[in-house]
Amino acid sequence: MALLTKKDRQDLPPLYSQENTEDPIARIRFMDILGSWSWYAIEFDGEDLFFGLVLGFERELGYFTLTELEQVNRAAGFTRIERDSGFQPTRISKIGKRSEIRG
Repeated sequence: MALLTKKDRQDLPPLYSQENTEDPIARIRFMDILGSWSWYAIEFDGEDLFFGLVLGFERELGYFTLTELEQVNRAAGFTRIERDSGFQPTRISKIGKRSEIRG
């Protein structure tokens, strides 16, 4: 499965469109199947740059790129970062700590 479809590119809100939203909606979840990191896309520039919630060493809002996620897969030689096909759009306040959302 591709990390991002053409439809996703069209459907994700543009960058900065949610900045005044108190509790924005994460629309896509990417996950490291061998680790505990997850990236939740809230906004997208239409090409490469996302803004969203990142759960890794810390829980933080920030920017990440599709290129970075794809490079992890190329470097590993297999699909290590996957799109969570079962993820439903969720307000970020409802997204728990890493241990609560694993897999």
